[in-house]
Amino acid sequence: MLSADNQQERLEKIPVSTACYFAGFIDGEGSFNVALIPRKEYRFGWKIYLTFNVAQKDPTTLKLIQKYFGTGRLEERKDGVWNYSVNDFKSLKNIVIPFFEKYPFLSELKKKNFAIFKEIVEVIGRDGHFTKDGLEEIIILREKLNEGKGRKRKYSFSDYKKSQESSETIRQTPIEISVKI
Repeated sequence: MLSADNQQERLEKIPVSTACYFAGFIDGEGSFNVALIPRKEYRFGWKIYLTFNVAQKDPTTLKLIQKYFGTGRLEERKDGVWNYSVNDFKSLKNIVIPFFEKYPFLSELKKKNFAIFKEIVEVIGRDGHFTKDGLEEIIILREKLNEGKGRKRKYSFSDYKKSQESSETIRQTPIEISVKI
C-alpha cells in the first residue's frame, strides 16, 4: 500500500483537465454508499461497509480513473455494465476524499452526499464505529445519504435499534436456575 505522501503525489500527477473531467463524470455517474450488514461476531452486531463507485457501459473512463487513482476494482456485471469501486478505507480516506476536496462536485445533491460520506469516513477514522454512540452517529448519517426515489436499503436505523433492544432484553433477563435435590 502506498503511503499517504505517495498517494498525494499520485493525485498531483493527474492533469487538471483530466481531473476536472473525472469530477464532472463522477458527478453524474458516481455514488457514495454505506451499507449496514448484520454480523453476530461484531460488538454491536452490525458491520459498516463503505463504497465509492461509478458504473458505465463503456469501461474506458473507468479504466483511466482506476489508473490515475491507483486503487479500486473494475468488474463487468452480468448485464454488460462495468463497475469501478473503491471500498478500502485507506484509499477512500487518502485518495478519493482528497481528490473530491480538490476537484469539487457542481451538483448540490452530489455535494451533499459527498459531505455526508466524508463525515462518516471521519467518524470511522477516529474509531467511532467501535462505540455505540459512534455507530449510531454513522447509521443516522447514512439515513441521509442518497435520499429520494429509487434508494433501496436492506437494513435501516430502525432495524439497528430493534437489534439493540432485543440484545438489551436478553442481557437484562434474569436467568432462573432450578436444582433438583
